[in-house]
Amino acid sequence: MDNIFVFDVETVPDLETGRKIYNLQGLSDEDAAKALFHIRNQETGGSEFMRHHLHQIIAISVVFKSRDNFKVWSLGNEDADEKEILQRFFDGIEHYTPTLVSWNGGGFDLPVIHYRALKHGVNAARYWETGRHDNSFKWNNYLNRYHSRHTDLMDLLSGYQPKASAPLDHIATMLGFPGKTVMDGSGVFDAWIDGKIKMIRDYCETDALNTYLVYLRFELIRGHISSSQFDSECQSLQRWLAESGIPHFQEFLKHWSKPGTQHGEQT
Repeated sequence: MDNIFVFDVETVPDLETGRKIYNLQGLSDEDAAKALFHIRNQETGGSEFMRHHLHQIIAISVVFKSRDNFKVWSLGNEDADEKEILQRFFDGIEHYTPTLVSWNGGGFDLPVIHYRALKHGVNAARYWETGRHDNSFKWNNYLNRYHSRHTDLMDLLSGYQPKASAPLDHIATMLGFPGKTVMDGSGVFDAWIDGKIKMIRDYCETDALNTYLVYLRFELIRGHISSSQFDSECQSLQRWLAESGIPHFQEFLKHWSKPGTQHGEQT
């Protein structure tokens, strides 16, 4: 297996930019966010989900898998600012040239990352390469929707049809994987306001784990790994989670192994 870099992003409204655009100076963070949500609701007729350029990244979590290494973590420490988190993300790409794997990364995570990198002036030469300095990127780069250096599982499995897309939690659950175990996306902003960044990072890491497991299943159906290899990878991950001693990973494992799930029936 090549270097695999499965990632997930958590965001909150970019209050600094929102205040500038909509003249919300003087409002507290909570009140500014309420105003932005209201404005967005009025724009869309019901959705408070911010436009991509009005998201601030507060966590990027990664599952890294290589021939000799496996690791799950959130980039930077809990005090890391957005620029540091982004730079660490792109430094990993620079160093490993991995296959990026996401769930809706093309539709959400990467466009947000692009805007935030633009805001902070983050260097990301390897990521933006399209063949000018490395000819191998001409026909396989991170930016082309139909290239494999970035594999957006939701986009690919839906046949590039938005009406056929599905939530990660639903697909993970369908496959017998844990799905949401810490919280869900609707709770991220409130957790951030309350200073619960560790909870957000834990949640982001479990979403990255679910994405990694769905990716393993995708590798199986397209013939890149065998059934026995798939089972072996799942068992290796279970051992890693059990031996980690990290509560949210062990909670993830508990949900995976409970009776009635696909994996639980196999073991």
